[in-house]
Amino acid sequence: MKLMNELGVPVPAHKSHVIRPIKDVTLEQRERALRETEYNMFSFPADLLVLDYLSDSGSTAMSELQWAALFHGDESYGRNKGYYVLLDSIRDTFERGDSPREAFKLILSGEKDVEKLMDELYLTKEEGGFVNAGANQLSRPNAFITPQGRAAEHLLFSTIREVLDEMNGPGKPYWIPNNGHFDTTGANIAANGIEPVNMFQPGVLEEFPWEKMDSENPFKGDMDLERLEAFLKEKGRENIPVIYLTITNNTVAGQPVSLNNIKAVHKLATQYDIPLFFDACRFAENAAFIKQFEKGYEQRSIRSIVQEMFSLADGFSISLKKDGLSNIGGGLFLRDKGEFVKRFSTAKEDVGVRLKEKQIVWFGNDSYGALSGRDIMALAVGLNEVVDQSYLYNRIGQTRLLAGKLAQEGVPVVLPAGGHAIYLDMNRFFEGSDMKIDDFGGVGFTIELLRNYGIRACELGPFAFEWDQKNEEQRQGILNLVRFAIPRNAYSREHIDYTVAAVSELYKNRDKIPKVKITRGAELRLRHFQTGLKPVY
Repeated sequence: MKLMNELGVPVPAHKSHVIRPIKDVTLEQRERALRETEYNMFSFPADLLVLDYLSDSGSTAMSELQWAALFHGDESYGRNKGYYVLLDSIRDTFERGDSPREAFKLILSGEKDVEKLMDELYLTKEEGGFVNAGANQLSRPNAFITPQGRAAEHLLFSTIREVLDEMNGPGKPYWIPNNGHFDTTGANIAANGIEPVNMFQPGVLEEFPWEKMDSENPFKGDMDLERLEAFLKEKGRENIPVIYLTITNNTVAGQPVSLNNIKAVHKLATQYDIPLFFDACRFAENAAFIKQFEKGYEQRSIRSIVQEMFSLADGFSISLKKDGLSNIGGGLFLRDKGEFVKRFSTAKEDVGVRLKEKQIVWFGNDSYGALSGRDIMALAVGLNEVVDQSYLYNRIGQTRLLAGKLAQEGVPVVLPAGGHAIYLDMNRFFEGSDMKIDDFGGVGFTIELLRNYGIRACELGPFAFEWDQKNEEQRQGILNLVRFAIPRNAYSREHIDYTVAAVSELYKNRDKIPKVKITRGAELRLRHFQTGLKPVY
Protein backbone atom coordinates (compact mmCIF):
# COMPACT_ATOMS: atom_id res chain seq x y z
CA MET A 1 0.00 0.00 0.00
CA LYS A 2 1.16 3.53 -0.73
CA LEU A 3 2.32 4.92 2.65
CA MET A 4 3.79 8.05 4.17
CA ASN A 5 6.69 6.61 6.18
CA GLU A 6 6.57 9.24 8.92
CA LEU A 7 2.86 8.62 9.53
CA GLY A 8 2.45 4.95 8.69
CA VAL A 9 -0.99 5.45 7.18
CA PRO A 10 -2.27 5.25 3.58
CA VAL A 11 -2.11 8.40 1.47
CA PRO A 12 -5.63 9.32 0.26
CA ALA A 13 -6.16 8.71 -3.45
CA HIS A 14 -9.18 10.98 -4.00
CA LYS A 15 -11.47 13.55 -2.40
CA SER A 16 -15.25 13.97 -2.61
CA HIS A 17 -16.71 16.44 -5.08
CA VAL A 18 -20.43 15.62 -4.95
CA ILE A 19 -22.36 14.05 -2.06
CA ARG A 20 -25.71 12.28 -1.86
CA PRO A 21 -27.67 12.76 1.39
CA ILE A 22 -29.00 9.64 3.16
CA LYS A 23 -32.67 9.63 4.15
CA ASP A 24 -33.73 9.22 7.77
CA VAL A 25 -35.69 5.96 7.64
CA THR A 26 -37.11 4.36 10.79
CA LEU A 27 -36.85 0.69 11.75
CA GLU A 28 -40.62 0.38 11.38
CA GLN A 29 -40.48 1.77 7.85
CA ARG A 30 -37.74 -0.69 6.91
CA GLU A 31 -39.78 -3.54 8.44
CA ARG A 32 -42.75 -2.58 6.28
CA ALA A 33 -40.62 -2.41 3.13
CA LEU A 34 -39.07 -5.81 3.92
CA ARG A 35 -42.48 -7.44 4.34
CA GLU A 36 -43.86 -5.95 1.15
CA THR A 37 -40.80 -7.00 -0.90
CA GLU A 38 -40.88 -10.59 0.45
CA TYR A 39 -37.65 -10.09 2.41
CA ASN A 40 -35.65 -10.29 -0.83
CA MET A 41 -32.47 -8.19 -0.68
CA PHE A 42 -32.55 -7.43 -4.39
CA SER A 43 -36.13 -6.11 -4.18
CA PHE A 44 -35.66 -3.70 -1.26
CA PRO A 45 -35.75 -0.02 -2.38
CA ALA A 46 -32.18 1.27 -2.38
CA ASP A 47 -33.29 4.81 -1.52
CA LEU A 48 -34.30 3.58 1.95
CA LEU A 49 -30.83 2.26 2.83
CA VAL A 50 -28.03 3.76 4.89
CA LEU A 51 -25.30 1.70 3.22
CA ASP A 52 -25.51 -0.67 0.26
CA TYR A 53 -23.00 -3.52 -0.01
CA LEU A 54 -25.24 -5.66 -2.23
CA SER A 55 -22.81 -5.38 -5.14
CA ASP A 56 -19.95 -3.30 -6.47
CA SER A 57 -21.28 -4.01 -9.98
CA GLY A 58 -22.06 -0.69 -11.62
CA SER A 59 -22.43 1.05 -8.26
CA THR A 60 -19.07 2.81 -8.59
CA ALA A 61 -18.55 6.54 -8.23
CA MET A 62 -16.99 7.65 -11.50
CA SER A 63 -13.95 9.90 -11.74
CA GLU A 64 -14.05 13.50 -12.96
CA LEU A 65 -12.38 12.44 -16.21
CA GLN A 66 -15.07 9.83 -16.79
CA TRP A 67 -17.79 12.43 -16.21
CA ALA A 68 -16.01 14.72 -18.67
CA ALA A 69 -15.85 11.86 -21.19
CA LEU A 70 -19.65 11.56 -21.12
CA PHE A 71 -19.89 14.88 -22.94
CA HIS A 72 -17.85 13.40 -25.80
CA GLY A 73 -20.32 10.55 -26.26
CA ASP A 74 -21.32 9.97 -29.87
CA GLU A 75 -24.79 8.42 -30.29
CA SER A 76 -24.34 7.52 -33.97
CA TYR A 77 -25.90 4.12 -34.73
CA GLY A 78 -22.98 2.80 -36.76
CA ARG A 79 -19.31 3.15 -35.77
CA ASN A 80 -19.62 5.93 -33.23
CA LYS A 81 -16.25 7.42 -32.28
CA GLY A 82 -16.45 5.87 -28.81
CA TYR A 83 -16.43 2.41 -30.40
CA TYR A 84 -12.93 2.99 -31.74
CA VAL A 85 -11.77 4.55 -28.49
CA LEU A 86 -13.11 1.67 -26.37
CA LEU A 87 -11.56 -1.03 -28.54
CA ASP A 88 -8.22 0.74 -28.46
CA SER A 89 -8.48 1.03 -24.67
CA ILE A 90 -8.99 -2.76 -24.57
CA ARG A 91 -5.75 -3.14 -26.54
CA ASP A 92 -4.00 -0.69 -24.21
CA THR A 93 -5.05 -2.48 -21.06
CA PHE A 94 -4.82 -6.14 -22.00
CA GLU A 95 -2.17 -6.24 -24.73
CA ARG A 96 0.23 -3.28 -24.70
CA GLY A 97 1.55 -3.37 -21.15
CA ASP A 98 3.75 -0.37 -20.37
CA SER A 99 3.30 1.10 -23.86
CA PRO A 100 -0.35 2.25 -24.03
CA ARG A 101 -1.29 4.59 -26.87
CA GLU A 102 -4.14 6.26 -24.93
CA ALA A 103 -6.04 7.09 -28.11
CA PHE A 104 -8.98 8.28 -26.00
CA LYS A 105 -7.01 11.49 -25.43
CA LEU A 106 -7.39 12.33 -29.12
CA ILE A 107 -11.14 12.65 -28.56
CA LEU A 108 -11.02 14.27 -25.12
CA SER A 109 -8.57 16.88 -26.37
CA GLY A 110 -10.74 17.73 -29.39
CA GLU A 111 -8.16 16.64 -31.98
CA LYS A 112 -8.98 18.22 -35.35
CA ASP A 113 -6.28 16.69 -37.54
CA VAL A 114 -8.35 14.32 -39.66
CA GLU A 115 -5.35 12.42 -41.02
CA LYS A 116 -4.07 11.84 -37.48
CA LEU A 117 -7.48 10.57 -36.35
CA MET A 118 -7.70 8.24 -39.34
CA ASP A 119 -4.16 6.87 -38.93
CA GLU A 120 -4.17 6.49 -35.14
CA LEU A 121 -7.80 5.64 -34.39
CA TYR A 122 -10.38 5.11 -37.11
CA LEU A 123 -8.45 3.18 -39.79
CA THR A 124 -5.85 1.18 -37.87
CA LYS A 125 -5.10 -2.39 -38.95
CA GLU A 126 -4.39 -4.34 -35.74
CA GLU A 127 -4.75 -8.11 -35.74
CA GLY A 128 -3.46 -11.10 -33.82
CA GLY A 129 -4.70 -10.01 -30.38
CA PHE A 130 -8.07 -9.71 -28.67
CA VAL A 131 -9.29 -6.83 -30.83
CA ASN A 132 -8.90 -6.91 -34.59
CA ALA A 133 -9.28 -3.57 -36.37
CA GLY A 134 -10.85 -2.36 -39.60
CA ALA A 135 -11.57 -5.02 -42.20
CA ASN A 136 -10.08 -7.68 -39.92
CA GLN A 137 -12.87 -7.04 -37.38
CA LEU A 138 -15.37 -7.60 -40.19
CA SER A 139 -13.93 -10.80 -41.64
CA ARG A 140 -12.61 -12.21 -38.32
CA PRO A 141 -14.71 -10.61 -35.55
CA ASN A 142 -13.26 -11.17 -32.08
CA ALA A 143 -14.49 -8.23 -29.96
CA PHE A 144 -18.12 -8.11 -28.84
CA ILE A 145 -19.51 -5.25 -26.75
CA THR A 146 -22.46 -6.19 -24.52
CA PRO A 147 -24.61 -4.43 -21.89
CA GLN A 148 -22.92 -6.33 -19.04
CA GLY A 149 -20.96 -9.47 -18.19
CA ARG A 150 -23.83 -11.95 -18.08
CA ALA A 151 -24.82 -10.92 -21.62
CA ALA A 152 -21.29 -11.79 -22.78
CA GLU A 153 -21.53 -15.13 -20.94
CA HIS A 154 -24.83 -15.93 -22.64
CA LEU A 155 -23.35 -15.02 -26.00
CA LEU A 156 -20.40 -17.35 -25.42
CA PHE A 157 -22.02 -20.40 -23.81
CA SER A 158 -25.07 -20.50 -26.08
CA THR A 159 -22.73 -20.48 -29.08
CA ILE A 160 -20.49 -23.17 -27.59
CA ARG A 161 -23.50 -25.43 -27.06
CA GLU A 162 -24.88 -24.70 -30.52
CA VAL A 163 -21.60 -25.57 -32.26
CA LEU A 164 -21.03 -28.70 -30.17
CA ASP A 165 -24.52 -29.97 -31.00
CA GLU A 166 -23.91 -29.38 -34.71
CA MET A 167 -20.57 -31.17 -34.56
CA ASN A 168 -21.39 -34.07 -32.23
CA GLY A 169 -25.17 -34.30 -32.18
CA PRO A 170 -27.54 -32.89 -29.53
CA GLY A 171 -27.83 -34.01 -25.94
CA LYS A 172 -24.25 -34.97 -25.14
CA PRO A 173 -22.90 -33.99 -21.68
CA TYR A 174 -20.11 -31.40 -21.37
CA TRP A 175 -18.32 -29.81 -18.42
CA ILE A 176 -16.58 -26.48 -17.80
CA PRO A 177 -14.16 -26.46 -14.82
CA ASN A 178 -13.38 -23.23 -12.96
CA ASN A 179 -11.57 -22.14 -9.82
CA GLY A 180 -14.99 -20.73 -8.84
CA HIS A 181 -17.90 -20.06 -11.18
CA PHE A 182 -19.78 -16.97 -10.09
CA ASP A 183 -23.58 -17.10 -9.95
CA THR A 184 -24.37 -15.71 -13.40
CA THR A 185 -21.53 -17.64 -15.05
CA GLY A 186 -22.66 -20.95 -13.59
CA ALA A 187 -26.30 -20.16 -14.41
CA ASN A 188 -25.52 -19.31 -18.04
CA ILE A 189 -23.49 -22.50 -18.42
CA ALA A 190 -26.21 -24.64 -16.86
CA ALA A 191 -28.94 -22.92 -18.90
CA ASN A 192 -27.17 -24.19 -22.02
CA GLY A 193 -27.02 -27.78 -20.81
CA ILE A 194 -23.38 -27.76 -19.72
CA GLU A 195 -22.21 -28.67 -16.21
CA PRO A 196 -20.26 -25.96 -14.32
CA VAL A 197 -17.68 -27.48 -11.98
CA ASN A 198 -15.94 -25.59 -9.14
CA MET A 199 -12.40 -26.54 -8.19
CA PHE A 200 -11.53 -24.48 -5.14
CA GLN A 201 -8.03 -24.45 -3.74
CA PRO A 202 -7.92 -26.51 -0.49
CA GLY A 203 -7.93 -24.42 2.68
CA VAL A 204 -10.06 -21.55 1.44
CA LEU A 205 -11.70 -21.02 4.83
CA GLU A 206 -8.63 -21.67 6.96
CA GLU A 207 -8.03 -18.91 9.46
CA PHE A 208 -5.42 -16.24 8.70
CA PRO A 209 -4.04 -13.60 11.11
CA TRP A 210 -5.51 -10.21 10.26
CA GLU A 211 -2.25 -8.51 11.29
CA LYS A 212 -0.45 -10.11 8.32
CA MET A 213 -2.81 -8.92 5.57
CA ASP A 214 -0.41 -6.17 4.48
CA SER A 215 2.59 -8.52 4.29
CA GLU A 216 1.38 -11.97 3.20
CA ASN A 217 -1.19 -13.57 0.92
CA PRO A 218 -1.69 -17.32 0.27
CA PHE A 219 -3.66 -16.75 -3.00
CA LYS A 220 -6.67 -18.75 -1.87
CA GLY A 221 -8.40 -18.06 -5.19
CA ASP A 222 -6.10 -20.45 -7.09
CA MET A 223 -7.45 -23.40 -9.09
CA ASP A 224 -6.94 -26.83 -7.51
CA LEU A 225 -4.40 -28.12 -10.04
CA GLU A 226 -4.43 -31.75 -8.96
CA ARG A 227 -8.17 -31.95 -9.25
CA LEU A 228 -8.13 -30.14 -12.60
CA GLU A 229 -5.56 -32.52 -14.08
CA ALA A 230 -7.47 -35.57 -12.85
CA PHE A 231 -10.68 -34.10 -14.27
CA LEU A 232 -9.11 -33.49 -17.68
CA LYS A 233 -7.86 -37.07 -17.79
CA GLU A 234 -11.26 -38.44 -16.76
CA LYS A 235 -13.48 -36.40 -19.09
CA GLY A 236 -11.15 -35.86 -22.05
CA ARG A 237 -10.68 -32.89 -24.35
CA GLU A 238 -13.79 -33.63 -26.43
CA ASN A 239 -16.07 -33.14 -23.40
CA ILE A 240 -14.54 -29.94 -22.04
CA PRO A 241 -15.12 -26.99 -24.39
CA VAL A 242 -13.14 -24.45 -22.31
CA ILE A 243 -11.37 -24.09 -18.96
CA TYR A 244 -12.32 -20.97 -17.01
CA LEU A 245 -10.40 -18.95 -14.42
CA THR A 246 -12.18 -16.23 -12.43
CA ILE A 247 -9.85 -13.37 -11.43
CA THR A 248 -10.27 -12.42 -8.66
CA ASN A 249 -12.26 -15.42 -7.42
CA ASN A 250 -15.54 -13.82 -6.36
CA THR A 251 -17.21 -17.07 -5.26
CA VAL A 252 -14.19 -17.87 -3.09
CA ALA A 253 -14.43 -14.71 -0.98
CA GLY A 254 -12.91 -12.46 -3.65
CA GLN A 255 -9.51 -14.14 -3.25
CA PRO A 256 -6.76 -13.48 -5.82
CA VAL A 257 -5.23 -15.97 -8.25
CA SER A 258 -1.43 -16.15 -8.50
CA LEU A 259 0.37 -15.86 -11.80
CA ASN A 260 2.08 -19.16 -11.04
CA ASN A 261 -1.34 -20.79 -10.85
CA ILE A 262 -2.48 -19.09 -14.07
CA LYS A 263 0.66 -20.38 -15.79
CA ALA A 264 0.07 -23.90 -14.47
CA VAL A 265 -3.56 -23.92 -15.66
CA HIS A 266 -2.40 -22.58 -19.03
CA LYS A 267 0.14 -25.42 -19.27
CA LEU A 268 -2.57 -28.03 -18.66
CA ALA A 269 -4.93 -26.32 -21.12
CA THR A 270 -2.18 -26.34 -23.77
CA GLN A 271 -1.37 -29.98 -23.04
CA TYR A 272 -4.99 -30.97 -23.66
CA ASP A 273 -5.62 -28.44 -26.48
CA ILE A 274 -8.46 -26.82 -24.53
CA PRO A 275 -8.97 -23.04 -24.74
CA LEU A 276 -8.30 -21.15 -21.49
CA PHE A 277 -10.72 -18.31 -20.73
CA PHE A 278 -10.78 -15.72 -17.97
CA ASP A 279 -13.80 -14.37 -16.18
CA ALA A 280 -11.89 -11.10 -15.99
CA CYS A 281 -14.25 -8.93 -13.94
CA ARG A 282 -11.63 -7.86 -11.37
CA PHE A 283 -8.42 -8.39 -13.33
CA ALA A 284 -6.80 -5.15 -12.11
CA GLU A 285 -7.29 -5.96 -8.44
CA ASN A 286 -5.86 -9.42 -9.13
CA ALA A 287 -2.80 -7.86 -10.75
CA ALA A 288 -2.34 -5.60 -7.72
CA PHE A 289 -2.29 -8.65 -5.42
CA ILE A 290 0.32 -10.29 -7.66
CA LYS A 291 2.50 -7.19 -7.50
CA GLN A 292 2.20 -6.93 -3.73
CA PHE A 293 2.57 -10.56 -2.76
CA GLU A 294 3.96 -12.82 -5.51
CA LYS A 295 7.71 -13.24 -5.54
CA GLY A 296 9.40 -11.79 -8.62
CA TYR A 297 6.67 -9.25 -9.43
CA GLU A 298 7.41 -6.60 -6.80
CA GLN A 299 9.11 -4.27 -9.27
CA ARG A 300 6.71 -4.86 -12.14
CA SER A 301 4.03 -2.35 -13.12
CA ILE A 302 0.35 -3.23 -12.88
CA ARG A 303 0.07 -2.82 -16.66
CA SER A 304 2.88 -5.26 -17.39
CA ILE A 305 1.43 -7.84 -14.98
CA VAL A 306 -1.97 -7.56 -16.69
CA GLN A 307 -0.26 -7.99 -20.05
CA GLU A 308 1.45 -11.18 -18.87
CA MET A 309 -1.73 -12.56 -17.34
CA PHE A 310 -3.71 -12.12 -20.54
CA SER A 311 -0.93 -13.42 -22.77
CA LEU A 312 -1.87 -16.82 -21.31
CA ALA A 313 -5.60 -16.60 -22.17
CA ASP A 314 -7.35 -17.58 -25.37
CA GLY A 315 -10.24 -15.29 -24.59
CA PHE A 316 -12.14 -13.59 -21.80
CA SER A 317 -15.57 -12.43 -20.77
CA ILE A 318 -15.84 -9.36 -18.59
CA SER A 319 -18.35 -7.25 -16.77
CA LEU A 320 -17.07 -3.72 -17.27
CA LYS A 321 -19.24 -2.70 -14.32
CA LYS A 322 -16.71 -4.34 -11.96
CA ASP A 323 -13.21 -3.37 -10.86
CA GLY A 324 -14.34 0.24 -10.61
CA LEU A 325 -14.53 0.64 -14.37
CA SER A 326 -17.94 2.21 -14.93
CA ASN A 327 -21.68 1.93 -14.28
CA ILE A 328 -22.60 -0.29 -17.25
CA GLY A 329 -21.07 -2.47 -19.94
CA GLY A 330 -19.51 -5.85 -20.67
CA GLY A 331 -17.72 -7.71 -23.41
CA LEU A 332 -16.44 -10.94 -24.90
CA PHE A 333 -12.99 -11.03 -26.51
CA LEU A 334 -11.28 -13.86 -28.42
CA ARG A 335 -7.64 -14.23 -29.43
CA ASP A 336 -7.41 -13.83 -33.20
CA LYS A 337 -6.74 -17.23 -34.84
CA GLY A 338 -6.46 -18.76 -31.36
CA GLU A 339 -7.38 -22.20 -30.08
CA PHE A 340 -11.02 -21.28 -29.42
CA VAL A 341 -11.51 -19.87 -32.91
CA LYS A 342 -9.94 -22.98 -34.45
CA ARG A 343 -12.03 -25.36 -32.36
CA PHE A 344 -15.42 -23.69 -32.76
CA SER A 345 -15.25 -22.43 -36.33
CA THR A 346 -16.71 -24.71 -38.98
CA ALA A 347 -15.91 -25.15 -42.65
CA LYS A 348 -18.88 -22.92 -43.40
CA GLU A 349 -18.48 -20.21 -40.78
CA ASP A 350 -15.94 -18.47 -38.56
CA VAL A 351 -17.19 -18.61 -34.96
CA GLY A 352 -16.63 -14.87 -34.65
CA VAL A 353 -19.08 -14.23 -37.48
CA ARG A 354 -21.65 -16.39 -35.70
CA LEU A 355 -21.07 -14.50 -32.45
CA LYS A 356 -21.30 -11.15 -34.25
CA GLU A 357 -24.67 -12.07 -35.77
CA LYS A 358 -26.00 -13.03 -32.34
CA GLN A 359 -24.64 -9.85 -30.80
CA ILE A 360 -26.47 -7.76 -33.39
CA VAL A 361 -29.74 -9.71 -33.01
CA TRP A 362 -29.75 -9.63 -29.20
CA PHE A 363 -28.00 -6.40 -28.23
CA GLY A 364 -28.03 -4.07 -31.24
CA ASN A 365 -25.42 -2.97 -33.73
CA ASP A 366 -21.94 -4.21 -32.87
CA SER A 367 -20.50 -0.73 -32.34
CA TYR A 368 -22.70 0.04 -29.35
CA GLY A 369 -23.86 -3.35 -28.00
CA ALA A 370 -26.89 -1.87 -26.15
CA LEU A 371 -24.81 0.91 -24.59
CA SER A 372 -25.14 4.62 -25.16
CA GLY A 373 -22.23 6.51 -26.70
CA ARG A 374 -21.81 8.28 -23.37
CA ASP A 375 -21.42 4.97 -21.54
CA ILE A 376 -18.81 3.82 -24.05
CA MET A 377 -16.66 6.92 -23.59
CA ALA A 378 -16.76 6.59 -19.78
CA LEU A 379 -15.75 2.95 -20.12
CA ALA A 380 -12.79 3.78 -22.34
CA VAL A 381 -11.46 6.20 -19.73
CA GLY A 382 -12.18 3.77 -16.89
CA LEU A 383 -10.10 1.05 -18.53
CA ASN A 384 -7.07 3.31 -18.38
CA GLU A 385 -7.74 4.52 -14.83
CA VAL A 386 -8.37 1.12 -13.29
CA VAL A 387 -4.75 0.01 -13.69
CA ASP A 388 -3.48 2.98 -11.67
CA GLN A 389 -1.46 1.63 -8.73
CA SER A 390 -2.43 4.37 -6.28
CA TYR A 391 -6.15 3.81 -6.90
CA LEU A 392 -5.82 0.01 -6.61
CA TYR A 393 -3.82 0.06 -3.39
CA ASN A 394 -6.29 2.42 -1.75
CA ARG A 395 -9.24 0.38 -3.03
CA ILE A 396 -7.84 -2.87 -1.66
CA GLY A 397 -6.69 -1.06 1.48
CA GLN A 398 -10.25 0.00 2.31
CA THR A 399 -11.41 -3.61 2.02
CA ARG A 400 -8.59 -4.74 4.32
CA LEU A 401 -9.52 -2.03 6.78
CA LEU A 402 -13.10 -3.30 7.03
CA ALA A 403 -11.97 -6.93 7.32
CA GLY A 404 -9.34 -6.14 9.95
CA LYS A 405 -11.73 -4.13 12.12
CA LEU A 406 -14.32 -6.92 12.01
CA ALA A 407 -11.69 -9.52 12.87
CA GLN A 408 -10.59 -7.47 15.87
CA GLU A 409 -14.20 -7.54 17.08
CA GLY A 410 -14.20 -11.34 16.83
CA VAL A 411 -16.51 -11.49 13.80
CA PRO A 412 -15.65 -14.57 11.66
CA VAL A 413 -14.56 -12.85 8.44
CA VAL A 414 -12.70 -14.74 5.71
CA LEU A 415 -9.05 -13.65 5.76
CA PRO A 416 -7.03 -12.31 4.13
CA ALA A 417 -9.52 -9.89 2.62
CA GLY A 418 -10.09 -9.92 -1.13
CA GLY A 419 -9.99 -6.86 -3.33
CA HIS A 420 -13.59 -5.73 -3.72
CA ALA A 421 -15.45 -7.24 -0.76
CA ILE A 422 -15.29 -8.86 2.64
CA TYR A 423 -17.02 -12.18 3.28
CA LEU A 424 -18.39 -13.54 6.54
CA ASP A 425 -18.00 -17.29 7.17
CA MET A 426 -21.51 -18.18 8.27
CA ASN A 427 -20.59 -21.69 9.42
CA ARG A 428 -18.29 -20.15 12.03
CA PHE A 429 -20.73 -17.29 12.63
CA PHE A 430 -23.42 -19.74 13.84
CA GLU A 431 -21.05 -22.26 15.39
CA GLY A 432 -22.61 -23.89 18.44
CA SER A 433 -26.18 -22.93 17.49
CA ASP A 434 -28.94 -25.11 16.04
CA MET A 435 -28.77 -23.23 12.70
CA LYS A 436 -28.44 -25.83 9.91
CA ILE A 437 -27.06 -25.00 6.48
CA ASP A 438 -30.50 -25.29 4.85
CA ASP A 439 -32.00 -22.93 7.44
CA PHE A 440 -30.33 -20.17 5.38
CA GLY A 441 -28.93 -18.34 8.38
CA GLY A 442 -26.90 -16.10 6.09
CA VAL A 443 -30.15 -14.75 4.63
CA GLY A 444 -31.52 -14.28 8.14
CA PHE A 445 -28.42 -12.27 8.98
CA THR A 446 -28.89 -9.99 5.95
CA ILE A 447 -32.56 -9.44 6.88
CA GLU A 448 -31.69 -8.43 10.45
CA LEU A 449 -28.78 -6.24 9.33
CA LEU A 450 -31.07 -4.34 6.98
CA ARG A 451 -34.02 -4.19 9.38
CA ASN A 452 -32.03 -2.88 12.34
CA TYR A 453 -29.28 -0.82 10.74
CA GLY A 454 -30.25 -0.05 7.12
CA ILE A 455 -27.24 -1.95 5.73
CA ARG A 456 -27.74 -4.27 2.76
CA ALA A 457 -25.41 -7.22 2.15
CA CYS A 458 -25.76 -10.34 0.00
CA GLU A 459 -25.88 -14.02 0.95
CA LEU A 460 -23.70 -16.04 -1.43
CA GLY A 461 -24.06 -19.48 0.04
CA PRO A 462 -26.59 -22.30 0.27
CA PHE A 463 -29.55 -20.09 -0.62
CA ALA A 464 -27.99 -18.28 -3.60
CA PHE A 465 -26.33 -21.42 -4.94
CA GLU A 466 -29.40 -23.65 -4.46
CA TRP A 467 -28.14 -26.12 -1.85
CA ASP A 468 -31.56 -27.76 -1.55
CA GLN A 469 -31.75 -28.28 -5.32
CA LYS A 470 -28.28 -29.88 -5.68
CA ASN A 471 -26.94 -33.42 -5.24
CA GLU A 472 -24.19 -34.26 -2.77
CA GLU A 473 -21.37 -33.87 -5.31
CA GLN A 474 -22.63 -30.47 -6.48
CA ARG A 475 -22.89 -29.28 -2.88
CA GLN A 476 -19.11 -29.59 -2.52
CA GLY A 477 -18.80 -26.44 -4.62
CA ILE A 478 -20.92 -24.28 -2.28
CA LEU A 479 -19.46 -22.14 0.49
CA ASN A 480 -21.61 -20.60 3.24
CA LEU A 481 -20.80 -16.89 2.93
CA VAL A 482 -22.30 -13.43 3.18
CA ARG A 483 -20.66 -10.76 1.01
CA PHE A 484 -20.19 -7.05 1.62
CA ALA A 485 -19.15 -5.66 -1.80
CA ILE A 486 -17.70 -2.16 -1.49
CA PRO A 487 -18.55 0.33 -4.28
CA ARG A 488 -15.51 2.16 -5.63
CA ASN A 489 -14.84 5.63 -4.18
CA ALA A 490 -18.30 5.82 -2.59
CA TYR A 491 -17.68 5.19 1.12
CA SER A 492 -15.40 6.74 3.72
CA ARG A 493 -13.89 5.72 7.08
CA GLU A 494 -17.15 6.90 8.68
CA HIS A 495 -19.12 4.33 6.67
CA ILE A 496 -16.65 1.57 7.53
CA ASP A 497 -16.92 2.34 11.26
CA TYR A 498 -20.74 2.27 11.14
CA THR A 499 -20.64 -1.09 9.34
CA VAL A 500 -18.25 -2.60 11.89
CA ALA A 501 -20.40 -1.40 14.80
CA ALA A 502 -23.60 -2.81 13.25
CA VAL A 503 -22.17 -6.20 12.25
CA SER A 504 -20.40 -6.62 15.59
CA GLU A 505 -23.60 -5.90 17.51
CA LEU A 506 -25.53 -8.37 15.38
CA TYR A 507 -22.84 -11.01 15.94
CA LYS A 508 -23.17 -10.57 19.70
CA ASN A 509 -26.92 -11.15 19.35
CA ARG A 510 -26.72 -13.89 16.72
CA ASP A 511 -29.02 -16.14 18.75
CA LYS A 512 -31.86 -13.78 17.74
CA ILE A 513 -31.20 -14.14 13.97
CA PRO A 514 -34.10 -16.02 12.35
CA LYS A 515 -34.08 -19.09 10.19
CA VAL A 516 -35.53 -18.41 6.74
CA LYS A 517 -38.08 -20.29 4.61
CA ILE A 518 -38.51 -20.00 0.84
CA THR A 519 -42.15 -19.08 0.16
CA ARG A 520 -41.99 -18.80 -3.62
CA GLY A 521 -39.65 -19.80 -6.44
CA ALA A 522 -37.28 -22.30 -4.81
CA GLU A 523 -36.63 -23.95 -8.17
CA LEU A 524 -35.76 -20.75 -10.07
CA ARG A 525 -32.28 -20.20 -11.50
CA LEU A 526 -30.47 -17.27 -9.87
CA ARG A 527 -33.30 -17.38 -7.37
CA HIS A 528 -31.71 -14.90 -4.97
CA PHE A 529 -32.65 -12.17 -7.45
CA GLN A 530 -36.38 -12.94 -7.37
CA THR A 531 -37.46 -15.53 -4.80
CA GLY A 532 -39.96 -14.84 -2.01
CA LEU A 533 -38.75 -15.43 1.58
CA LYS A 534 -40.03 -15.36 5.14
CA PRO A 535 -38.00 -15.19 8.37
CA VAL A 536 -39.08 -17.54 11.16
CA TYR A 537 -38.60 -15.77 14.50
